[in-house]
Amino acid sequence: MKIRKAVVTAAGWGTRFLPAAKSQPKEMLLLVDKPVIQYVIEEAVASGIDQIILITALGKHAIENHFDRSFELEHILLQKGDEKRLQEVRRISDLASICYIRQKEQLGLGHAVSIAKDLVGNEPFALFLPDDLIAAEVPAMKQMLEVYERYGCSVIAVEPVPPEKTSAYGIVDPQQVEGRVFEVLSLIEKPNPEEAPSNLAIVGRYILTPEIFGLFEKVTPGAGGEIQLTDALRLLLEQQRIYAYQFEGTRYDTGEPLGLLKASIGYALNRPDLGPGFKEHLQQLDLSD
Repeated sequence: MKIRKAVVTAAGWGTRFLPAAKSQPKEMLLLVDKPVIQYVIEEAVASGIDQIILITALGKHAIENHFDRSFELEHILLQKGDEKRLQEVRRISDLASICYIRQKEQLGLGHAVSIAKDLVGNEPFALFLPDDLIAAEVPAMKQMLEVYERYGCSVIAVEPVPPEKTSAYGIVDPQQVEGRVFEVLSLIEKPNPEEAPSNLAIVGRYILTPEIFGLFEKVTPGAGGEIQLTDALRLLLEQQRIYAYQFEGTRYDTGEPLGLLKASIGYALNRPDLGPGFKEHLQQLDLSD
């Protein structure tokens, strides 16, 4: 079955970005000249997905406003004759069909995904975590969709991490199937390096079969009553195969300030209109200290 829908989670408090995130969603923080979440929606659309289910929370209206029409702004740009910016503003509102669901309590990633059940329906779907941006020649989700089409099972994105960082990620126990594709034998949440079955860490791109929704109800809530996606995936693995795909591209963790800075530099350098001038500026800086 073709993947038509994507769930995008954007309900977190963004505490690592305080005070900036006090009055605006962290997903709306600027990366070069676009908010972080726009890159994620554009990746979904570039992968052939045009139905987006955005999980938001209290204080996230700026996200909805960004992807909505702004008739006053369009009128001003039209009056100025600024056709280029007018077309860009209209393109944003026409990117995809987006609906919004509010997560009323912060009860974990699994809970956030579970509330999309009625809108997703009985079909497989893509899941994006906006903290992870992946710069790639072929969109990471499009790469994963090709794997899904071959195997017809859930697919999770993975990348190698240094052994000392396995305790910060969910780690898969992999069995290589072909090239960058692995069958998942088990999943371990944040293992110590000596307990990790591999260094392949789960990152924020998933293709999930609809059976995952029935399993969230069976997950035992953890600290703070949170329902974790990894626990539901572990139950899903008892019923059907799951594959891991080591994507081609560069991942940036924009969920923390240093990662956002790295992403800003990486994306700016790859922009033909900004890259040459920015590179020249960086070369002129005295970074010896």
